[in-house]
Amino acid sequence: MDNLKVLKIVDFVQNESQIVETLKDLENWKSIPLLDHSMLHSFQDNTLVRFRGMVQDMLDNETYLEKYKVNGEGGSSRVQDGKFRDIFVLGNKETVDHNDLENCFGERRSLFVISLPGLNDWAKTTQPISPPTQSASESSGQKRSAEDSESMEQDQEMEETQTPNKRIKGSIAVNEEAAPKGLSAEYHLNSPIPDRPSKACMVKVYSDLDSHTLNSVVDVIGFLSVDPAMDISTADVEMNEDIDGILAANPPPSLIPRIHAVAIRRLKHSNPLLDTSLHNFEEHPLSFDVVYKDLLIVLTQCLFGDTLAAEYLLAHLISTVYVRTELETLGQFTLNLCSIPQEVLPFFTKTLYEIIEMITPVSHYLPMTLENMNTLQFIPKKDYQTNKLVSGILQLAPHTHLVLDETAMKAGKLENNGVLGMQFMSHLIKTQQLKCDFQYYQLDFHSNLAILILSEGRSMLPNNSQVPIQPSDNDTVKLIEETLKSAKFYLRTKLNSIRRYLTLCKVQEFVMNDVEGKMIEDDFVEMRKANKNIGPEQLHNLLVLSRLLGIGVGQTALSKDSWLKAKDMERQREERLAKLPKRKV
Repeated sequence: MDNLKVLKIVDFVQNESQIVETLKDLENWKSIPLLDHSMLHSFQDNTLVRFRGMVQDMLDNETYLEKYKVNGEGGSSRVQDGKFRDIFVLGNKETVDHNDLENCFGERRSLFVISLPGLNDWAKTTQPISPPTQSASESSGQKRSAEDSESMEQDQEMEETQTPNKRIKGSIAVNEEAAPKGLSAEYHLNSPIPDRPSKACMVKVYSDLDSHTLNSVVDVIGFLSVDPAMDISTADVEMNEDIDGILAANPPPSLIPRIHAVAIRRLKHSNPLLDTSLHNFEEHPLSFDVVYKDLLIVLTQCLFGDTLAAEYLLAHLISTVYVRTELETLGQFTLNLCSIPQEVLPFFTKTLYEIIEMITPVSHYLPMTLENMNTLQFIPKKDYQTNKLVSGILQLAPHTHLVLDETAMKAGKLENNGVLGMQFMSHLIKTQQLKCDFQYYQLDFHSNLAILILSEGRSMLPNNSQVPIQPSDNDTVKLIEETLKSAKFYLRTKLNSIRRYLTLCKVQEFVMNDVEGKMIEDDFVEMRKANKNIGPEQLHNLLVLSRLLGIGVGQTALSKDSWLKAKDMERQREERLAKLPKRKV
């Protein structure tokens, strides 16, 4: 197609396979206007749009009329396509013949997709946005344009009726005098991070209905559906019907637009600086040694001149789950930076997070105050009254950098919600699984978060690596506020390369060859002879760290050098931990 942005539904239905093939080209895909960070009224109803986000909930399948018979005046009739629509398409004095034997029912499923929670501003502004100039309000409620009429070989213009093209429980009729109060916008949007609300849409999929997973990141192209006729918030519902359930399943389209998906990409990352095609070093050449050294220098200065802590933090920033089996999850590298000097606590942790925010596309800072711990909802919980999975603050997209600030917790009582929150966070750290509360039972769903814990002493939470910060001298502590400001300024000149570098390290393939594998096996046997307390957990941490050290400098296979460096770093870390006071229980 010459211009996908003005493609109509009737044209797509007639040329579906050809257009889907056209969308496989990345440039064609990126030419579709992105809805995420634009005003909804900038887009026309029933035109192609993109939406990039996280699957926050998956609704039940629904049946709809894929093809239906329409009766007109004088005994005339025709067959109308109903796919990719929420509203029946009817002309003047036409009605749907619901009893016709030639009617064809289809099945589709709605995914509740939200824009990435915690998406940082720089990642929003660099996404291509090119909405059509005509607004949806100019087309909503008007008669349908001529191309629909011509495609159906009718002279009269068509309009969509106020009858939804799906089966809804109960009898619903427009009643302007009786309007239920309805559900709040916040409840409908269902943002995991309340103070950083996401946009949301209902993506209706027509194939592979069970192939999508909770918390996965998708890039969707589909036909936008925002007809005001779908808004039933002012509907009169029979007394025996579940009002909240109906309203939750049919939110106002001006708040939660529908997108009828024609193509979906599952994304490995959320960095807009990199294409959504295959990712490797050859496609995006970078001098990894140079970027690694530059970033290590900055992080060292930000951590009071502590090179060891900076190397661990850099390894943490590029960590990701790379193997997941029924028994174990490999690759997570939750880091606890502890022994933060008390005199810098009023500003240090938040400023360090701001630097992480500058270089990662998705992140969130959670101060673990007593109020937050005792009041926040941590995990998703099923609301059976509305059949909605109400999100929690730990329901975040893969590769989100979550910074937990334990230094914000002061003396006081941790109530039941806070205790459960600690348990949920501990479970997430240990297994990279997010618990979801279905009231009568709990289910685990895959997660992949990079979790950094900042604390004064030993953390209350489990972690893969605990590193006490050791300032190089007293001046680095006294001057840390100015140092952090200088680090921000220095980073601005190298941001794009660092942002690309961190993401490429996460998606890079990495292997262990037989020779190095045998060397590590023999070395580990000798380590166990010298220290019987060393077990599988220590081996796992060493392998993950050596893998991250190798990837950080552009290697694609485990090397002896990275293994020996990991061993030396772990030795230094253990020496520091031995001097750290034990945490009081």
